Amino acid sequence: MKRFRHVTTPQTGAEINLSPLIDVVFLLLIFFIVTTVFVEETGIEVSKPRAASSEDLDKHAILLAVTSGGRVYQGGREIGVDGVRAVVGALLGQAPGTPVVVRADAATPTQTTVRVVDAAKLAGAESVSLATDQ
Repeated sequence: MKRFRHVTTPQTGAEINLSPLIDVVFLLLIFFIVTTVFVEETGIEVSKPRAASSEDLDKHAILLAVTSGGRVYQGGREIGVDGVRAVVGALLGQAPGTPVVVRADAATPTQTTVRVVDAAKLAGAESVSLATDQ
């Protein structure tokens, strides 16, 4: 009787384990989401006046927008000149020392802008700035 030798060669397929790669991608995604700075806009577009001495301010600021008609907005809602003191005071209570930036339209009456700046100062703001284009 003849003997047949049955030899099996192990099939070694090259396989890439994707689990660690997916874990790393999710960790990077979480890192970028957490470190992203969210800038809160005023919710209304104003035409800012120009100034030669303008400079960039901190991204964490309380933004107030004043339209050419004298309306005051914060966070997309109208608060009016009379509401500036209460809103800025409440926001400063959450984050003391936060600067206040007033984005007044170029056609806004000076009296309205002064009233908004004054109300922000009376609310306890240490730094009140006017936003301009350079």
